[in-house]
Amino acid sequence: MNDADRRILAIGGAEAHDFLQGLSSNDVPNTAGVLRYGALLTPQGKYLCDFFMFVQDGTLYVDAPATLFDDLRQRLTMYRLRRKITLDEVPMAVARGTGPVPAGALPDPRHPAFGWRGYGPGFASDTTDWDALRVEHCVPAAGIELIPNESYLLESGFERLNGIDFRKGCYVGQEINARMKHKTELKKGLVTVAITGSATVGTPITTADGKPAGQVFTQSCGRAIAYLRFDRVTAPLVAGSDAIICP
Repeated sequence: MNDADRRILAIGGAEAHDFLQGLSSNDVPNTAGVLRYGALLTPQGKYLCDFFMFVQDGTLYVDAPATLFDDLRQRLTMYRLRRKITLDEVPMAVARGTGPVPAGALPDPRHPAFGWRGYGPGFASDTTDWDALRVEHCVPAAGIELIPNESYLLESGFERLNGIDFRKGCYVGQEINARMKHKTELKKGLVTVAITGSATVGTPITTADGKPAGQVFTQSCGRAIAYLRFDRVTAPLVAGSDAIICP
């Protein structure tokens, strides 16, 4: 991972924890040595940005995708109101790897296969094929499978990836997540599928008789992450003119 892929926001002040706790889909850490994964949602429960949260030297930090960072900070600023907090980008290096965990690094909370993340000097990313790993474990990425103002966390696997805490209390978008969890059965979602051929990320998937069935996203080693309508999961499915998908 290149440092340019991630940007770090420091949330300072006495109310920093409580502020983010009312916005994040997951419980916000308040002690060092803990890394948590969560997301900011719209009031309608749709994804805006996913991020990691950690405390270092008494400051709460948010590790976010670089492409969504400016919008995240703008929205947090909007929610700040009169809270006694600061929101400052900091030049902190970010590294990750799947080998032995360096001293001071933190386990990636999404899945044991994703190893560790290190913040600050003294860490170096390894050469893991992260797309292949994401496909294998169906882990979505911002701007690819996770689409701002469109994606829902439960359809995107956030419960499985430890990105939602259903016991933490209220946060923006919480009601929709709770309703999807307890009152409905998911009819669509991200899954890993086998794929023959290739298709551009976002290519529509159709059934053999041409009915819309979803979209195909990241592909690696004959497999892909796909967003599917479960009631139309039949074999084979078609993605564009060159790819055949077998759920």
